[in-house]
Amino acid sequence: MTKPLLAAAALLLTGFSVVSQSPAAEPAGANDGFDIDAADWPWWRGPLRNGIASPDQTPPTHWSESKGVAWKTPVPGRGHGSPTVVGGYVYLATCDEAAGSQSVLCFDRKTGKQIWQQEVHSSGAMRKNSKSTAASTTLACDGERLFACFPNSGALYTTALGLDGKQLWQQKIGDYIVHQGYGSSPAIYQSLVIVTSDNKGGGAIAGLDRRTGRIVWKRDRPKTPNYPSPIILHAAGRDQLIMTGCDLVSSFDPLTGKTLWEIEGSTTECVTSTVTDGRRILTSGGYPTNHMSAVEADGSGKVAWSNKNRVYVPSMLLRDGIIYGVLDAGIASCWKSDTGEELWKERLDGNFSSSPVLVGDLIYATNEAGTTFVYRASPEGYSEVAQNRLGDEVFATPTICGSRIYMRVAQRGADGRQEFLCCLTGE
Repeated sequence: MTKPLLAAAALLLTGFSVVSQSPAAEPAGANDGFDIDAADWPWWRGPLRNGIASPDQTPPTHWSESKGVAWKTPVPGRGHGSPTVVGGYVYLATCDEAAGSQSVLCFDRKTGKQIWQQEVHSSGAMRKNSKSTAASTTLACDGERLFACFPNSGALYTTALGLDGKQLWQQKIGDYIVHQGYGSSPAIYQSLVIVTSDNKGGGAIAGLDRRTGRIVWKRDRPKTPNYPSPIILHAAGRDQLIMTGCDLVSSFDPLTGKTLWEIEGSTTECVTSTVTDGRRILTSGGYPTNHMSAVEADGSGKVAWSNKNRVYVPSMLLRDGIIYGVLDAGIASCWKSDTGEELWKERLDGNFSSSPVLVGDLIYATNEAGTTFVYRASPEGYSEVAQNRLGDEVFATPTICGSRIYMRVAQRGADGRQEFLCCLTGE
């Protein structure tokens, strides 16, 4: 089916109306039912699900191994999930690769002391790619429960824990054939926790009751490997659950799973979490083709623009109608969201898997070797504020809240690789 026909069919089936064409405005947050404390970071990509931290804070811009680190705590096992920070605690997912066990960790936010470790699966962890782990997703917290997704023993499971670490429920989402690894983080929306299990055996996207784990709705997905997290954005006048990859850009009603619209597009394998300028959905992927595009969020099926940049793993940022991204190969770039016009690009050092985070007008972007570049979010050009080194290996995206930066880093020594959770204050 052609893109226009596919879009028209989606409109007829769902009754999704096309909004008037107006200039892009700064998008509103989704009506997810949560009033999040500005000092917290409850799920992947932060309160607004777009990598933008509260601007009313002053995190450090300079640090090193010997300066500006308030505390540094060893993390058992291995994982690439970002720190989840709620109240007085920091939470991480981890995997003991020798035993194949997967666990959730809790640390004291002020001191870094480990409070508890809860094993979710005692064995059966799954991964293939050497860059991946069996704990690559970020935990979500609704203030009462923690939600974790782990690929294990040929299936994908979602587990809910109390804030004391006790397991409340566990739900099998479906069979899972591991291709590279699993990287999709759970999303919380009103009464639901929403999870995905895209894989080459045929995956699913599902909404589960947060209290009981009961599957409220579930939709089958194509039989292709794919890695994005479900992202809920307010675009074209309503909340939309967006998934990219599997050669599709798909929009669902987050409460019912009903398809709002779907078009052929994106590419087969995506990793990044999409963002919106309120009118367009910005997508990117990297296999089998490098890809960026802006898809109108009104269900019209129109692709405003596309290019061949490889923004495959690090997710993009969007501020005042301008896209800021870091290509996997270490090139910081800037584009207009309405036209895709490139405004500037600057080569940084190293390769990138971690996603950049925006605080006020500052972007924090960390490469795989542990160097964080701090630069201005400006369409005028690249303006560097600082470069800071911490650790030997970083794949997890930093969490920035309460004027502190929480980083998951790894160091290699005579005894092998060791992960650490670090709290940076710059003092």
